[in-house]
Amino acid sequence: MSDTLTKLGHLAGASRFRRISEKLYLDGDKIYTDAGIRFKASWFSVYYILAKANSPLTVLQIASQIDFSHITVKNVVRELETATLIGIAQNPADRRSKLIELTNSGKKMLQQLEPLWLSFSKVLQSVFETGHPDFINIINRIDKEIAQNPISDRVQQTHTEPVLILDYKPSLKKYFYELAGNWLLDVLNGKLEEEDKFTLRNPDKAYLETGGFVFFALHKSEVVGCVALKRLDEETFEFAKLFIDPNARNLGIATKLIERCISRCQENNAGQLWLQTTMRMPEAHKLYYKLGFDDQPPPPQMTVLGRTEKIMSLAL
Repeated sequence: MSDTLTKLGHLAGASRFRRISEKLYLDGDKIYTDAGIRFKASWFSVYYILAKANSPLTVLQIASQIDFSHITVKNVVRELETATLIGIAQNPADRRSKLIELTNSGKKMLQQLEPLWLSFSKVLQSVFETGHPDFINIINRIDKEIAQNPISDRVQQTHTEPVLILDYKPSLKKYFYELAGNWLLDVLNGKLEEEDKFTLRNPDKAYLETGGFVFFALHKSEVVGCVALKRLDEETFEFAKLFIDPNARNLGIATKLIERCISRCQENNAGQLWLQTTMRMPEAHKLYYKLGFDDQPPPPQMTVLGRTEKIMSLAL
């Protein structure tokens, strides 16, 4: 059978997400039915928030925690009330709203649901990873992008061009030194460390031939950023030589390059991603912390550079 949605590609993105969502909801409902539990997959988010709450919540409070529309939450609340899993009372602090909490039967059902959710979660992880090992983070990034700059606004912004992240190819080799090399020469007062002298001129040999990767950022047909992903051992990587052209700052390029490093680590079943930095880069440190990196002592497999003043790690 011809799949029209697949042929439409990106244009049918929302429809594809909806189709996948509907399949997941249908399978979820069947799982609950087979387990003899009167519960619907579409109730999960609202029910879970109420189950973990320390006090009754309003519809607005529930909606803000799961970022669902007010009407969607109200519809789920109505179904949960019909199923006698929640109770609704007048909010003494605001007559316009109601307070919602689980009933005794709703709390009792949680004991049946939690073991099932554990099994369900493992199966979903396996399904999602067929698409990409870093699928959840990819979805999070899409969600964040839409929230920060809605599609409706972007359609009007025809003058803007996206930032593309490219894997290493021979024609891009020279840009590695032009970007990271010139920056490092300035930072080190014109005296590169021995490790830099080789890696900057030979990123293919220094990183690719030892199981690592090199990525470049392209904006308006110009190479404006780079980063190397160095393999430390079978399950550990370190990213290095991250540099963005000053004329292309504030486009989120550094974040995109690091996220590509994280995704590639996930694809290779890595457990940790490391980095080395100096105390002269406080803005970069803020970004690293935001992405989940923590200060750590160096692992034994890392070659610590002479200029390094700070080492960080991200558990994958």
